[in-house]
Amino acid sequence: MHQDITPLYAADIEDQLKKQFAYLSGGRGQDGCPVITFPDYPAFSEIPEKEFQNVLTYLTSIPSLQDTGIGFILVIDRRQDKWTSVKASVLRIAASFPGNLQLVLVLRPTGFLQRTLSDIAFKFNRDEFKMKVPIIMLSSVPELQSYIDKTQLTEDLGGTLDYCHSKWLSHRTAIESFALMVKQTAQMLQSFGTELAETELPNDVQSTNSILSAHTEKKGKMKEDMMLALKEGHTILESIREPLAKNPEYNLNQDQLDNQTTVQRLLDHLGETEAAFDEFWAKHQQKLEQCLQLRNFEQNFREVKAILDVVSERLSAFTDVGNSYAHVEHMLKDLTSFEEKSNEAVEKARALSLEGNQLIQSKHYAVDSISPKCNELQHLCDEFTAEMSKRRNLLHQSLELHCLLEKSMKWCDEGIYLLASQPVDRCQSQDGAESALQEIEKFLDTGAKNKIQELNKVYKEYEPILNPDLKEHVQKVFQKQESMEEMFQKRQVSLKKLAAKQTRPVQPVAPRPEAFTKSPCTSPGLRRGSENSSESNMPRRGNYRRAKSEMSDIQQGRSGSMMDDEENLAILRRHVMNELIETERAYVEELLCVLEGYAAEMDNPLMMHLISPALQNKKDVLFGNMEEIYHFHNRIFLRELENYIDYPELVGRCFLERMEDFQIYEKYCQNKPRSESLWRQCSDCVFFQECQKKLDHKLSLDSYLLKPVQRITKYQLLLKEMLKYSKNCEGAEDLQEALTSILGILKAVNDSMHLIAITGYDGNLNELGKLLMQGSFSVWTDHKKGHAKVKDLARFKPMQRHLFLHEKAVLFCKKREENGEGYEKAPSYSYKQSLNMTAVGITENVKGDVKKFEIWYNAREEVYIIQAPTPEIKATWVNEIRKVLTSQLQACREASQHRALEQTQSLPLPTSSNTSPSKNQTKNIKKLEERKTDPAGLEGYVSSASVPKNPDKSKDDTVTSSTSEGSALSKKRFTLQGFANLKSQKGWTKNSYSLDASEDNDGWSSTEEPLNSSDAEEEGGAGPRKLVPGKYTVVADHDEKGGPESLAVKSGDIVELLQEGEEGFWFVKNLTTSKEGWVPASNLLALISNSKSAQSLSSSESGTGSTFLSSSSSCSESCNATFSDIKG
Repeated sequence: MHQDITPLYAADIEDQLKKQFAYLSGGRGQDGCPVITFPDYPAFSEIPEKEFQNVLTYLTSIPSLQDTGIGFILVIDRRQDKWTSVKASVLRIAASFPGNLQLVLVLRPTGFLQRTLSDIAFKFNRDEFKMKVPIIMLSSVPELQSYIDKTQLTEDLGGTLDYCHSKWLSHRTAIESFALMVKQTAQMLQSFGTELAETELPNDVQSTNSILSAHTEKKGKMKEDMMLALKEGHTILESIREPLAKNPEYNLNQDQLDNQTTVQRLLDHLGETEAAFDEFWAKHQQKLEQCLQLRNFEQNFREVKAILDVVSERLSAFTDVGNSYAHVEHMLKDLTSFEEKSNEAVEKARALSLEGNQLIQSKHYAVDSISPKCNELQHLCDEFTAEMSKRRNLLHQSLELHCLLEKSMKWCDEGIYLLASQPVDRCQSQDGAESALQEIEKFLDTGAKNKIQELNKVYKEYEPILNPDLKEHVQKVFQKQESMEEMFQKRQVSLKKLAAKQTRPVQPVAPRPEAFTKSPCTSPGLRRGSENSSESNMPRRGNYRRAKSEMSDIQQGRSGSMMDDEENLAILRRHVMNELIETERAYVEELLCVLEGYAAEMDNPLMMHLISPALQNKKDVLFGNMEEIYHFHNRIFLRELENYIDYPELVGRCFLERMEDFQIYEKYCQNKPRSESLWRQCSDCVFFQECQKKLDHKLSLDSYLLKPVQRITKYQLLLKEMLKYSKNCEGAEDLQEALTSILGILKAVNDSMHLIAITGYDGNLNELGKLLMQGSFSVWTDHKKGHAKVKDLARFKPMQRHLFLHEKAVLFCKKREENGEGYEKAPSYSYKQSLNMTAVGITENVKGDVKKFEIWYNAREEVYIIQAPTPEIKATWVNEIRKVLTSQLQACREASQHRALEQTQSLPLPTSSNTSPSKNQTKNIKKLEERKTDPAGLEGYVSSASVPKNPDKSKDDTVTSSTSEGSALSKKRFTLQGFANLKSQKGWTKNSYSLDASEDNDGWSSTEEPLNSSDAEEEGGAGPRKLVPGKYTVVADHDEKGGPESLAVKSGDIVELLQEGEEGFWFVKNLTTSKEGWVPASNLLALISNSKSAQSLSSSESGTGSTFLSSSSSCSESCNATFSDIKG
């Protein structure tokens, strides 16, 4: 028999099985042989061979191997059929049956004829069946029951076996489907387990997460399939046991029992497979989770270690121990802030180390990898904490040392003030000297807790923080302390001498006995006279000695007084120098604080989210060139100032050597309006608030942005103070020149602020030469040509114009006030027109108004009538324009006539050398001036009304000195462009130089170069100050100690000159108190007008004694942001 090796399933031949031409009822023979029943099926012969063979093969495959080994019993029911059909059926079955046969039982046809034919035919055709088993022909059902028990036969065969073919078919399909499901599930689990076992653990968190997620998802699907299979199996089992559930006495047939066993076996197998898989999955999942924990730990370790490396590197940068108490305090705040930020990283590292130890305790598979990392983290944290503690202790030590140093310096300053404040005249008396001694002794008693006791002890105690700079600072403070104590000792000695009794007692002298015994005998009268003479001579000699001693004491007292005065001046100079250096250090620290706390934070990625869009990429606008200013002061100027700490009177040289570097302030001030405008837009930005909070500043950023402007004004005040106490010192001239140059910087800054406010000018303003003057005027036009147009006719209503006088042109601008605050409120100037100075002429006087003058252009084709606010301003402008025109005329004549006037030193341009002209040169210049003032000789440039009575001196724009040529060269070298020609004048006031002068009608500004007076010029520029009648303003206080007729005046008093005296003293009347007396002429400043913008005659003497005419550049009290108003 041919058998198909491919197993058949009920689902595959379900339609064939439904025909029920053969079925396995579940009955068994006496030996337990399975019974296959072939019921009466009329179309049996029509069944295709393939279907027939499939059904038989399937039915024979269902019983167990043990049962099929015994063989099958076939029951062929042909009771309703014909013999021919029986024969064919038996032959077909015999030919196609795939299994072993135990017995074939055939129920033959029940008809008489057919039964007879079957008996006869069966006997004669037995060999045709060719079966190895006997074929028994049965005539009835009872005969069948003798071979197979009634309980094993179905009801159609007279038995009691309960059989439903459709239910059987349903059970077989479900069982086979369940078996297949169990098999597939087992295969999938085995395949998945193999995949899990072969999975390599990834090296990063993301991959580990991905694998763990993928495997968990797959495992979930597997579990779902298992649950479905188990549910299916239990459903089939319940279906098989359904009859028992309905009737507990019901007996399942063998096939049902086999089905039940099969399903139960599959369920058990599935359960075992699930348990094994769960156990394997738990291990795999644990390994993956541990791998994920390891990768997370490793990633966090790398991140934390990188952060710790960064904070450790930053901590290592905290090597500075500070240069002052405030600096160290600031550094401590920075260190504390840094520690607070770093603590987060340290805590994270410690938490990660703890997490690693927990992994180790949970028996992680990678203990060998985790343990070293935990140890390293713990080591880094401990090392960082120890270093942080060390740095904090060092800074606290530095703070303590600087506190000691500052207390010592403060004590020294207080001592210096005490010495300086003790009046010399009061100390001349015994009581005054004793009182001064008590003050000194009381003050010295306070030194125990304020001064440095032992220098070596300080070195030893603070050795860890003593770098060379700090050690040098300690030495200087100690030297200052010793010097101060030495001064106190000297003062004590002087005061003790003065405190001694001024009169010496007369000691009686007894006569020597030897005089009487050795002298010759004389008369009593003569002896008496001799005795009287001797006695009278002795007191007289004592009186002489006493008088001599008193005279010596008086001379010593005067000498000591002069020495004390000089000592007091030295003390005051040191005090000014200390203030200069201390404020410079504080200034540098403030700049650094702003640059680090604000400017640097604008580039910090962590702070970017706090910066408003309007502030993005605007750091250069907000801070200008503050970084450049900081580097100049920190790296250069502060260090050079410190070199002069012991020679304060020479500090002017330091300023002169670095005067060119101070030009950086011009750039800063020009940017200040833009900076202030940006600040107003963004002042409420969270970024600024956060930075201010970190810095612990009480003031907002705009206050610190004003520091450079305040600082540049502070220098001139300090230089004035230093000059006041250094008049007879070696460096007085350098101090005077440094003061002049600093004031020139302020003026140049002021002028540049006005120049940058000009709008609408197409050319380059720098090509017009130096700005000489500027101011607001009323202007009428009176052009002589082109009267056809109304706009060219003379205007009855004046135009308000702001004029800028340059060396090469004069610009007419319209002043426009801007709305806003601060710098935004400053005016701007709209350019209208300009006149080339080569074609300009002037008429000094206009009929009807002393404040008017004319500027005409191109031989009076265009005439501009200018009305100044005051006659003085008009005179200053006319004088300056005349100087420019005269200089141009001289230059033209030199070029045309090719005359070598180099040796006679011709009239200079606005900048010239610093040497004083000789008398011969003065004469040549005067002759040249006379030619210039000739109306015919000016060739149309200057009208006859503008001829000056006293020609100007050719050196009127330079500072002259009578010391040496080297000094003059030094001055020329350090004179800056734009302000080199400003003079050393004691008449400077706070309002002399403003950063942004008001330009209304009562205020004006200029860069006019001072003119030497004609009186001084006549005498060669080296004479004393001449008497100029009129009223004067007192610029320096003067008390009555100068003499019995000295007049006490205060700065700001108005006096009237009555008489000129000798040695620079004038007899004046104080118009405030109506008192009269003598005052130094150097303390007075000529008051030409009561206008706020007054032209003035300076009372000071230059290096050659010349008097200068100067004009205030901004005398309006309503000016915006003047240096004097915002000085720091």
